[in-house]
Amino acid sequence: MARFAAVPADQASGATAEVYAGIKQALGNVPNAYAALGTLAPEALKAMLAADKVLAAGPLSKPDQETVKLVISELAGCDYCVAAHSMVGKMVGLSAETMNAIRQGASTGDAKRDALVRFVRAIALTPGTLPQDQVQALQTAGYSGEQIVHIGLAISVITFTNAFNRINDTVVDFPKPH
Repeated sequence: MARFAAVPADQASGATAEVYAGIKQALGNVPNAYAALGTLAPEALKAMLAADKVLAAGPLSKPDQETVKLVISELAGCDYCVAAHSMVGKMVGLSAETMNAIRQGASTGDAKRDALVRFVRAIALTPGTLPQDQVQALQTAGYSGEQIVHIGLAISVITFTNAFNRINDTVVDFPKPH
């Protein structure tokens, strides 16, 4: 059971109702993580959703965004985000086998995706400034400087939701990944 109670969408008012309305329009419902965030800190949820809009309009493909989010969520041990982004990953064309490989840091059979996974794992697991050869390897794989900025943004957004869901012990309302 989650540690923080969430106001149901049909009972929300003010800023919480406003943010819920936008989520319901986009997704059809308000997932548990968003409901808890919207109840406790609607402005923080709005900021996170705004960052996701920047990602959606940016140069990083949807499968690449989900790759970043799956790597970070797996390393953080966030069962909620692993389930959510496994579902979204499937929706954007990632196979269950590919997502399992991404989560484990194993080869997906796609050199560019594997370079992305290695890079994101290095950021998550290595303190300090990344060595130039790790940045160069990502660029050599075909990622531009602008895409690398968006990789950092994706890491930031998912780190926020991972942290909150781990604090809240948010009840997973997505199918469990295979």
